[in-house]
Formats: sequence, C-alpha cells, structure tokens
Amino acid sequence: MSTQMPAVGERNVSSDLELTILMPCLNEAETLATCIAKAQSFLLRTGVAGEVLIADNGSTDGSQDIARRAGARVVDVPVRGYGAALRAGIATARGSYIVMGDADDSYSFDRIDAFLERLRAGDDLVMGNRFRGGIERGAMPFLHRYLGNPVLSWFGRLFFGSGLGDFHCGMRGFSKAAVSRLDLRTTGMEFASEMVVRATLVRLKISEVPTTLSKDGRSRPPHLRTWRDGWRHLKFLLLYSPRWLFFYPGALLVAVGTALSGLLFFGPIRIGGIGFDIRTMLVACTCLVVGIQAICFATIARRFAAELNLLPSPRLGRVIDAFTLERFVFGGAAILAIGIVGLITAVARWGEVNFGSLDVSSLLRVVALSTTAITVGAQLVFTGFLAGLMSIKQS
Repeated sequence: MSTQMPAVGERNVSSDLELTILMPCLNEAETLATCIAKAQSFLLRTGVAGEVLIADNGSTDGSQDIARRAGARVVDVPVRGYGAALRAGIATARGSYIVMGDADDSYSFDRIDAFLERLRAGDDLVMGNRFRGGIERGAMPFLHRYLGNPVLSWFGRLFFGSGLGDFHCGMRGFSKAAVSRLDLRTTGMEFASEMVVRATLVRLKISEVPTTLSKDGRSRPPHLRTWRDGWRHLKFLLLYSPRWLFFYPGALLVAVGTALSGLLFFGPIRIGGIGFDIRTMLVACTCLVVGIQAICFATIARRFAAELNLLPSPRLGRVIDAFTLERFVFGGAAILAIGIVGLITAVARWGEVNFGSLDVSSLLRVVALSTTAITVGAQLVFTGFLAGLMSIKQS
C-alpha cells in the first residue's frame, strides 16, 4: 500500500459543501468526541452545509472509532507529523472553506462564526488571535505566553510584514482554493508558520479574529515540545528570510569592516582615549570577509529559493536577474587583481631593503588589505559560478 500523501489542494471527492471543520488527531480519545460534538452543533445551529473531518496520524487509543461513531469523517495519514496530518486533511476536505483547530478541546468549535464570516467576505486566510480573545488561566504555559509566541510573532512581523498579533494560533480558517496554491511542504509543527509565511509572500488577503483558548481536557502532556518546536518555528522563519539571515548581517559587517580598515590603512587612530592599530585592522578585514561571504550566501539562497518556488516574488526575480554570473565573475576578478597587485607591491617594498628588516606595521597594512581583496575576489568569482550552476534548468 502506498503511503504517499496527496498534494494539498487535491480534491478526491467532489461536493457542494461550504465548510470543512478539520482536526488533526493523534491519540485524542479523551477529548475528540467533545470537539466533534461542538463542531456539529455549530453546523446545526447555523445551517451551514459542512462536514467534520478528522486527519488521524496513527492513533492507537481508538480515536478513529470514536470519531466515526460521533459522525465525523476520518482520513488516515500514515506520514507522521502535525503538518503531514493537516496537509492530508486539506487535500481530502470537501468544503470550499476550512476551519482547523486542535482536537484537545482547547478551542471552541461551536463558536467559529467570525471565521466563516470573514471567509465569506473574501478573506483567504483568517487567523485566530488568542491574546485578543482571551486565554484561560493555565491554558498556555508561561514561556509560550510571554516569550515563545510574542517573540516568534514579532519575528514574523519583522521578517515578512505579516501584521499578525498571534502568528502561531492553532485555530484558523482559509479558502481551500487559496491554500491549494501555496504548495505547502513541511510535515512538522512548523507547518503553522509555513502557511502564514507563504500566504503573506503571495499577498493573500489575511485577517485576524479574537479567539478564546481554554485549558485542554487531556490528562497526558501535549504533543508540543517547548524548546524543540520553538526552535523549529524560528529555524523555518530564518530559512524563509535569507535577507535577515544572511544579507542584513553581511551588509552590516561589510560596512563596519570597510570603514575601519579604510581608516586604519593610513595609520593608528584614537577615539575617546582608546587607540586602534593594526590588530583592529585585522579584525576589520575579518569582518569584511565574513560579511561578503554572508552576502554571497544570501544571493545563492535567494536564487535557490526562487528556482524551487519557495519565495515567489516578482521584485525578487528582478533582483536575482541583476546578479548575473558575469557581474560576479568580472567584479570578483577585478578585486582579486587589485589584491594581487597590492601583494606584489608589498613584496617589492620588502625587496627594496634586500628582504631585510622594515616598518612591519606599514607593510602589514598593505598585506592585510591585499589578502582581504584576494579572498573577497575569489569568493565573488566562485559565488558567480555556483549561482550560475544552480540556475541551469532541468529538462
């Protein structure tokens, strides 16, 4: 039997349903029936044509039978992971709209009117905001409430301009057609971040509604692991933003390194009674080399992401096209040549004293900048060829 997951957006069963209420599930026997009953009460109260869908991720506590007896449809997902379960659930959902949430009775599936209202109004993704809706005492661990969620949400706003106050809320609604175009790929907890990031990048219409978070009804610990899953979310945000991971730090290092090495090339300087000399210049040259390397990584990462359609952006495409192989190679070769000339000049100065003793400090300044130029030039040349290799289309 094949274990391949259907792609997000693949419609296995045609239907005229408006709404699918989707819950990922892994051993939620204690709370699953309650969540399904709440979801069904919403459909009954509002008269919405919908279904309750359970994406089961290999439960061993009988959750599948509980769901079927409660009247929900169950899709078995052999690939483990929160994201894998949701991707399979989205792919097999029969509703035009999907509202998803955890099956631990922490979210009120009987009060999702605001989500459906915003979806009907044309929003593509409607995020819940637990900080605006209210968090019941004991519903969210201290570190999650005051450190993890605020910090990760801040990074999301900084890196991608999402404008969301609760980047990682587990309850959210979306248009199946819109999410189908996002090509979501992750299988773990970072799926929650991927959905928001890609929706923001392709400029889907996103909104937030207040959502209440209650203390879950399970007696066992949650599947979420604070540090492991927090790191997975942060890692994902960084990987999807090469400009913040590579380019901005690199540009800062290049600016600092260029300014300091340029000033110190002409001799020692004193600032506020503190002296800076050749040792500081060596540090500045190191900053320059590392900064150029980071900018090279940013260029390669952007090109790679664009080729795989990970970071779709028309503006990004124009920027990448500007960094051609020829510009990298010719620019790098020019800097490399300057470095070689500088190194030859230093050797010639040494030869003028028959390779004897001379002003070491003065010579080291020339050697430091020359070797830095050689290193930077070589980096640019190699980066140009590597970026060119990565842009070769597969037939």
